[in-house]
Amino acid sequence: MKPYLREKKTFGFDETPENTAFEAGYLVTVNSGWRSIKPVINAEKCVGCMQCYLYCPDGVISVENKKAQIDYDFCKGCGICSKICKLNAIEMEAER
Repeated sequence: MKPYLREKKTFGFDETPENTAFEAGYLVTVNSGWRSIKPVINAEKCVGCMQCYLYCPDGVISVENKKAQIDYDFCKGCGICSKICKLNAIEMEAER
């Protein structure tokens, strides 16, 4: 029995969505009140690779002008974006 091999496909940035499919306000309520740490993006280090956007479980990261932006009203502060960023452009800071 031969293994089934799928055809290799390549995707570019043109085929990646820029934002989530729905506005966050329609799906959830503001949840930033219980967050203890938050991600902060260093705009000088960010190259707009969209890895943080793709891995964010809440869909609160968007990319504008090739720089990541975070909607803090809906960010839970999980830190996945910080861990996935290979350039260390996202650091977790204590909520004030």
